[in-house]
Amino acid sequence: MTRYTPSEIEARWQAAWEESAVFKAVRSADKPKYYVLEMFPYPSGRIHMGHVRNYTMGDVIARYKLATGHNVLHPMGWDAFGMPAENAAMAIGGHPKDWTYGNIKDMRDQMKPLGLSIDWSREFATCDPEYYGQQQALFLDFLAEGLVYRKNAIVNWDPVDMTVLANEQVEAGRGWRSGALVERRELTQWFFKISDHSEELLSALETLDNWPAKVKLMQANWIGKSRGLQFAFSTVNAPEGHDRIEVYTTRPDTLLGASFVGVSPDHPLAKELERGNPDVAAFCAECRKGGTTEEAIETAEKLGFDTGITVRHPFDTAHELPVYIANFILMDYGTGAIFGCPAHDERDFEFATKYGLPIISTYLPSEDSAEVLEEAYVPAKTDKVFYNRGFAGEQWQTGNEAIDAAIAFCESNGVGQGVTKFRLRDWGLSRQRYWGCPIPVVHCDTCGVVPEKKENLPIELPYDVSFDTPGNPLDRHPTWRDCACPSCGAPARRETDTMDTFVDSSWYFARFTAPDADTPTVMEDASYWMNVDQYIGGIEHAILHLLYSRFFARAMQITGHLPESAVEPFDALFTQGMVTHEIYQTHGRTRAGDRRGEGVPFTRYHFPEEVTQRDGKMVLITDGTEVEIVPSAKMSKSKKNVVDPLNIISAYGADTARWFVLSDSPPERDVEWTASGAEAAHKHLSRVWNLCDRIGAMDKDAKGEGDDDLLRAMHKTIHDVTMGVESFGFNAAIAKLYAFTATLQKSKASHAAQREAVMTLAQLMSPMTPHLSEDIWAHQGGEGLIVTAPWPQADEAMLVDDTVTLPIQVNGKRRAEIQVPADMPKEEVEKIALAHEAVVRTLDGAAPKKVIVVPGRIVNVVA
Repeated sequence: MTRYTPSEIEARWQAAWEESAVFKAVRSADKPKYYVLEMFPYPSGRIHMGHVRNYTMGDVIARYKLATGHNVLHPMGWDAFGMPAENAAMAIGGHPKDWTYGNIKDMRDQMKPLGLSIDWSREFATCDPEYYGQQQALFLDFLAEGLVYRKNAIVNWDPVDMTVLANEQVEAGRGWRSGALVERRELTQWFFKISDHSEELLSALETLDNWPAKVKLMQANWIGKSRGLQFAFSTVNAPEGHDRIEVYTTRPDTLLGASFVGVSPDHPLAKELERGNPDVAAFCAECRKGGTTEEAIETAEKLGFDTGITVRHPFDTAHELPVYIANFILMDYGTGAIFGCPAHDERDFEFATKYGLPIISTYLPSEDSAEVLEEAYVPAKTDKVFYNRGFAGEQWQTGNEAIDAAIAFCESNGVGQGVTKFRLRDWGLSRQRYWGCPIPVVHCDTCGVVPEKKENLPIELPYDVSFDTPGNPLDRHPTWRDCACPSCGAPARRETDTMDTFVDSSWYFARFTAPDADTPTVMEDASYWMNVDQYIGGIEHAILHLLYSRFFARAMQITGHLPESAVEPFDALFTQGMVTHEIYQTHGRTRAGDRRGEGVPFTRYHFPEEVTQRDGKMVLITDGTEVEIVPSAKMSKSKKNVVDPLNIISAYGADTARWFVLSDSPPERDVEWTASGAEAAHKHLSRVWNLCDRIGAMDKDAKGEGDDDLLRAMHKTIHDVTMGVESFGFNAAIAKLYAFTATLQKSKASHAAQREAVMTLAQLMSPMTPHLSEDIWAHQGGEGLIVTAPWPQADEAMLVDDTVTLPIQVNGKRRAEIQVPADMPKEEVEKIALAHEAVVRTLDGAAPKKVIVVPGRIVNVVA
């Protein structure tokens, strides 16, 4: 008997696939196309089992579609720009480019042994000049079409790193890398006009039938369509030119409960006041140190400054409301001003309580409820409540009904206008960083902002930069920064901001259709390959990446780079769960000389290979120190709870890693990687190989018994595995393969039947375990490669059972089972059941009161 040796098998078949170029995607009119794509990785240095799971899922689909006669495009690239490379350059020296391309090589070397069906000829990284040069060309086309513009905007500014930070990079009000208090600063920034497409991006979600409902809901909430009232308060004693304060509210039904008006520290009125009042200036400066995320604003202490200005209430002109500058109001949302109704808003309630402002109810849970509230009363808009200060004669209304009534009343009385607005704001793409795609414009004193000429693209990043000084090194690079104006030829300066890395990942799927073209896309190729038929990635990208990609597809269609049919670029989306692993950690305190000071507590993390089990405890191999275990945590390099795929491949083979990550849990859920689970998967694959070896050694003319039973089980397995793969039920499909393997092991059928069965088993396993399947196929004399063999088809006749097994219950307790023809009449089934020895013994001579036969299911006897 031969042994299952993955190291030999896998290398051999990967070489065969490469030699035959079986995964190279070429346009063909003879086959239907299928484009499967996993979200491409950031080249951080090493992949872990989470990557293996993601790319194996896509590989299963790609191989299955190849077997079902499709022309498959399954590419791979690298999301390669971004701050981590700059941080590495600052921390360890070197250059972001060298760090990035070194990591790409390491990760490619880790991925290739997995045997993925990737067309590596289409590989690119977003930091390749050939890629970002075409991105610059897209930018220029967007600019010409009015899809890009430049304006002043409030941003998160890190005063130490001297760069703009995304909201996600602000942690507890501090820069995620420097730890410096972040400031809100006004800078001139570039923006994509995504907000112009808000309605279409929202309504088109209804057409995405093969997207998870939770992802569509998350996008809908982010786009945030709302209908409200826009109106203005008249000011009483404001500076000249500020006689009105515009407000937009989605709850005009609470207007009669207003007790104050708040404006953002960046509102024109606040800026006017801070110019002449040091106290206002100091307050606004303090506010600008806070974060701009909704979470940061909601959790921060609510602070206000009473300006001394008041406004007249539109329905009670004798009632004046104080105007506060408040730290929880942003200029980017609405008009930068709100009216506060503390009775029905938790944030306003906190503010009013702090500053002693009135709390006036406009609706109550019931007619006899007390108007003095201990907390804000905020029911759902669909709940009916009692309006004690409403805008309609009907006092019992839902919030939605009352909002409509309030808008109608205000419009009829000349107080504002009903307006539909969106939460979605234009996409700020400027980043004050080196390692990103340069924005292809120059600044000329004579001509202003001038687009670079396309023939001068790509505007490449200079290599000779230094990170010794904080800030953007492009600002300090005169031979790159200083240039001639493309329009008049006069001395000019390049734009030193680079693009947000979300730009790089918002069109890569389209570039894969023609990765070597000297234009962003080739329409003929894009028309053939787009859309992506199946997109796979993490739920963490459900909002921004997918939303920006949807916008980019529309912008590329408008500018002639994609066909109209590709405005929704991803036909189907699947969000996979994570691979988790225990975290092993120990705790200690710093010693004298540590930069953090002496005696500071810290946590040290340990790789799984540094830990072993002794006397029922997990301890460090080196000194036996017991480790604390954090169960089922997301794999993270910083926490060291990662499993290197190369170690698993070395020990068990790639097919074992693939089989385990697919078999242990539904793909949308998390799966915990365990050494015992990997070992069990390897043992099963060894059993499959041994089964193949045994069948191969049989007498070719050997007869047997049970051929029909084996082939019937085989066709049922074909049906069930096919359904499982097509529905992303990979673990369910594998469960069927486990069961069929057990059936084949027990079978006494003829050699011919067993050979057909094991070859079919290999085909059904081939998307999951391609190397082992190829070897079984070759061992049994299969023609060509299994990867190009047609997918087996289930014989419908074989799926119909001739006989069924029926359990027999007596008084609700199972006593026996019988096997009868599937079409046997109920009366005959009843006779056989009552004659069964176990039933006769249980009844002990008593006549049954009732016998219920459920065809194909069960026989119930009531004694």
